[in-house]
This record gives sequence, C-alpha cells and structure tokens, in this order.
Amino acid sequence: MKKSTLLTLTSLFILIGLAFLTLRPTEPALPVSQFTGLTMGTTFTVTLAGDIPAPTLETVKQESFDVLEGINQQMSTYLPTSEVSRFNDAQTTEWMPVSTATAEVVDLALRIGSETAGAFDITVGPLVDLWGFGPTPRPDQVPASADIDGLLQTIGYDKIACRLTPPQLRKLDPRLRIDLSAIAKGYAVDRLAAHLLSRGLHNFIVEVGGEVVVRGAKGPQTAWRIGIESPLTDRRQVGDVLSLRDMAMATSGDYRNYYEIEGRRYSHTIDPRTGYPIDHTLASVTILDPSCARADALATAFMVLGPEEAQAFAERADIAALLIIKTAEGFIEKTTQGFHAAAQ
Repeated sequence: MKKSTLLTLTSLFILIGLAFLTLRPTEPALPVSQFTGLTMGTTFTVTLAGDIPAPTLETVKQESFDVLEGINQQMSTYLPTSEVSRFNDAQTTEWMPVSTATAEVVDLALRIGSETAGAFDITVGPLVDLWGFGPTPRPDQVPASADIDGLLQTIGYDKIACRLTPPQLRKLDPRLRIDLSAIAKGYAVDRLAAHLLSRGLHNFIVEVGGEVVVRGAKGPQTAWRIGIESPLTDRRQVGDVLSLRDMAMATSGDYRNYYEIEGRRYSHTIDPRTGYPIDHTLASVTILDPSCARADALATAFMVLGPEEAQAFAERADIAALLIIKTAEGFIEKTTQGFHAAAQ
C-alpha cells in the first residue's frame, strides 16, 4: 500500500508557488532552500525557510542523506543485508538482536496492531505478494481461497515479540516475515526532522514518499501550506490545502494502485484479518499527529477499517482524521473533532 500526498511536482507548486494564498502584502518572505533525493524506494524533499549559508546547507543535505540511508539499511525488505531482511530469512524462533531504531518501529507497529485489532499488521506481506502487489507479476486470476487461508495461518502481529532493552525481535512462527513499509517512511521523516532541529533549524518541511513533518513556519506570520491530493483515478488534482505548524501528516488511499479482473477492481490494500483486498467506499484517509510514524500506520489501518469503523475509532481515540468517501454523486469528506484544531 502506498500513500498519495501531494508533495510531488504539484505539491512544490503549493508550497512555493501559492505563496500569495498565505503571505500578507506587508510581510517579507523568508528565503526558501530545498533539496531532494531518492531513499527507501521513493523520493524525499526537504524545504527550509530562513537565510541558511551555502556551506551549512550542503552539510545538512549530506547529513540528511546519511540519516535516511541508515534507516534504509536497517528496515528495507529489498536490501538482503538489512536487519529486516536478515530477520525474515532466519528460520528460527530465537531472539535476534536488531538496532534500537528497528526495535522502536516494530514496537510501535505492534502497539498500533493491537489498538486496531489487527487492521494494521506488519506481517501481511505474503498476502500482498499473493495478490500481485509485491515484487511478483500481477496474476491473471484472483488467488485461490485455499492459498489465502493457508497464508492467514502464518501471519499475525501477535506472532512476533519485541523488546527494547536490549533491542531484539523474535518470531513465534519461523515462517513469519515483516514489512515495515507502512510505518518506516513516517519514522524516517520523524528522525530527519529531529536531526534538523538538532542542527538549529526550526522552520522546515520534511517529506518522504508522501509522509510529512512540518516544523515552525514559512514566515513570521505564515504557516506552511500542504496540499492533499483528490482521490481521482484519471488525473492528479489538489483537494484540500492545510495550514500546518509543528505537525505530522500522512495520507493513504486506494485510488492509484489497483487492477481489474473480469470487471472487478482489486485494491492493493489487503485486509490482514480476511486476506482479501478492501472493498468499501473509503477512498482516502489523512491523519494529523505529532508523530509521523504513528500517522503513517494509522492511515493504513483506517483504509483497512473502512469509513464507519475508521470514524468511530478516530473519535473514540481522539485522532485527527480526514476521511474522503466515495458516493454515487462523487466524494464527500468527514472529519473528526480534532482535525480542524490540528490543521490551523
């Protein structure tokens, strides 16, 4: 599953080109610096407001690459030498040492898995692959129910144990493997934002694969403005534009990555509880939270839960969420009570 937040070419238009929406006529604009790159199978962008000397900017840029590459080396499922890959390859139920970072991400993932009663599950990867949304080609026909049921016996967030001191993971079923792609990018954004703050930078946006952390402001009286993509399958278009300060945002949707067989659409979002792609009217979810890792995971979980369960869970747990729901007439939006308070 992957997110669709408008921080590609269109989003840069929002962040910089739409300054007239937020800048007051008498307010001087702060200089804006930006650099981009590739990481974790996607892109990242760092946007900094303020007068930053060129040598400092170059140092920060290199350090940002280093931070992200370190996380990729720990949590990638594509690098055979990563901690996650080595854990997945091990056919054992013994405790395995990992970095503190990997243990922290797995620990958070397991807690969110418990909170959402399995709607978020980092062990769902084999089912994603079976449905053709992993590295293998997409199937010409839907998987057999027997194959789905067989894999369901080998997955489950309750089949993995994690401890932080010392940082270690353990499989309760040696066949189990994990995929942190629905939380690791959010964690990477949090880590990179924390690094920028430690370098004395306080006004910036960090984005990795659509997951965002905003700190400070673009100007003395100007909040950063972040666009959310409309869940349209035939074009990219800005929907809502939020003013954010000191907040993380993650968006998840099922309107980009899907396929059709015999006229039926199959989403890339697999429900770990059933083994089948989601089939409901929730098109997109945006979560605002102080933690991008948590927002990242919750956005995925809400897409699995569907519109009614997601809204009820969000209200009960006081989560700032925007739900975009498909109807026969188009899309409608539903927000939780905390959403507008979090989005200025």
